[in-house]
Amino acid sequence: MKILAVGDIVGNIGVKELKRKVSKIKEEKKIDFVIVNGENSAEGMGITEKNFKDILEAGADVVTMGNHTWGKKDIFKFIDSPKIVRPANYPEGVVGKGYRILKCMNKSIAVINLIGRVDINILTENPFLIAKKIIEKIENKVDIIIIDFHAEATAEKIALGYYLDGKATAIFGTHTHVQTADEKILPKGTGYITDIGMTGPKNSVIGMNIDASIKRFETTLPERYRIAEGETIFNGVIFDIDDETNKVKNIERVNYN
Repeated sequence: MKILAVGDIVGNIGVKELKRKVSKIKEEKKIDFVIVNGENSAEGMGITEKNFKDILEAGADVVTMGNHTWGKKDIFKFIDSPKIVRPANYPEGVVGKGYRILKCMNKSIAVINLIGRVDINILTENPFLIAKKIIEKIENKVDIIIIDFHAEATAEKIALGYYLDGKATAIFGTHTHVQTADEKILPKGTGYITDIGMTGPKNSVIGMNIDASIKRFETTLPERYRIAEGETIFNGVIFDIDDETNKVKNIERVNYN
């Protein structure tokens, strides 16, 4: 089985790029299952119902979120869809689900979404303990466990990788919008990469207009961010999973620009 995870979709330009690329990649790479991080799809902040439908129509099997989960009130219309996962370590009682179990090719695939606590500035539960608790609950009910860890600090992501090595099938990071070149299979068999990057404007500052971004750093004034325009980039990763062992046997970064 091959699972494609697509990096943070930034704005409508990112959604359009997803539509252009996914079907081609699925055909060329023989992809069976697609995970897309959609928390920036509504012009960089949250997700709307239209964004959600467009991402699914483009070929996603499930949409993961992050620190901008509640950026658009629209999400409350579809947060209970079995096709969307919000961070599992939000406080108890928050609407939505932190993991979903989906079927593909006679396999049960659990997709877990977590959010980091380092430099995120959102009050959440401990992602390490929450992930461990979920895995202990579902490990005998599923064949494959995939985790999208939406976090800022590389150290936090790497630590989670080793913490869950051998327990999760694969762990990929999102949030920084910069693809890392550290894809690997950890000692106990978990596929890992620190960040899979973003899908959206190529000539930008993590998807945002360059001039506006520079002004914020140069002057410290709250210049309004806006989505960049022009050429696009498509980032993601493909996990090739052995059908017999349910272990990752190969990881391939995807980078179209």
